[in-house]
Amino acid sequence: MTPDTRKRIGLVLIMLLFAAPLLTAYVLNAVGWRPAGTRNYGEMIEPPQDLTAARFVLADGRPLQWKDADWSWTVFALTGPGCAQQCIARIDELRRARLTLNQNAYRVRVVVLDDSLPAATLAALSPVEVARDADAKLAGLRPTAADQVAVAFADPHGFLVLRYAVGYDANKLRKDLAKLVKG
Repeated sequence: MTPDTRKRIGLVLIMLLFAAPLLTAYVLNAVGWRPAGTRNYGEMIEPPQDLTAARFVLADGRPLQWKDADWSWTVFALTGPGCAQQCIARIDELRRARLTLNQNAYRVRVVVLDDSLPAATLAALSPVEVARDADAKLAGLRPTAADQVAVAFADPHGFLVLRYAVGYDANKLRKDLAKLVKG
């Protein structure tokens, strides 16, 4: 074996060393294998739902904008019929979860999809925004029982990616939110 042949074989072995994980990942993805456990607590929405064409009208009449300078994640609070004391408390938990992000809190906006909340309640929940789902895009995720809240996350590009059913654990939601914003 000549020195040039040994060098070529060495180069091919190094290339195979780096290509093997990529090929393995490609094959596993092609056959549909996914890891058994995930690191998020909410339920992933597969495939992510595009909300960019949906009309969400804020309380002041402006449409909800997806593209902004802060690269904001949107946390939708989906209320059931008749949002009362327990519902307001859950919305306040979302507001507090946003505040625990400290310097990254500006990258999250909390939007309540219920335009029937009283103005005094909304003032106490500032900076939570209120909007109306004009196209009923998220109607299927809303709770049907009174005084309950479900939650959904939309990424900065306007894709609905994660949801939490009624009775979610607020601490786990906060952990997922922190991972999303920092990541």
